[in-house]
Amino acid sequence: MARRSASQFPELAQMQGKLKRKILRDGTTPNELRDAAFMRAIRSIPKGKVSTYGKVAAAAGYPLYHRAVARLLRTELPDALPWHRVLGAGGEIKLRGEAAKEQRLRLQMEGVKFRSTRVDMDTYEHALRMWEQE
Repeated sequence: MARRSASQFPELAQMQGKLKRKILRDGTTPNELRDAAFMRAIRSIPKGKVSTYGKVAAAAGYPLYHRAVARLLRTELPDALPWHRVLGAGGEIKLRGEAAKEQRLRLQMEGVKFRSTRVDMDTYEHALRMWEQE
């Protein structure tokens, strides 16, 4: 049987679009339960290891909420979380300017090595698991 694309089912494509917009909208506002789950996931990343915004969100039980993780890290006090251990997909530092330099320096001080502008995720990525957050 041939697979059909979402474009062959306009109702499905419309529902997917609404869901994506809802997630984007929800991610811009604080949510105490969701943010607490993100913080537990971020705190579980050990020194010398990293994870991505998307994997933190998924481990916290909120897949697709990677932007909410970024929002939380922007609004939390700088030393309340090990914010420097959270990277963009593929190990890229998403911050700019001095903040990016600080993140890179903090990671290097923990022993994390870079390949050009990206962290070697095969070596340094921490496999987040939901049960580690308890």
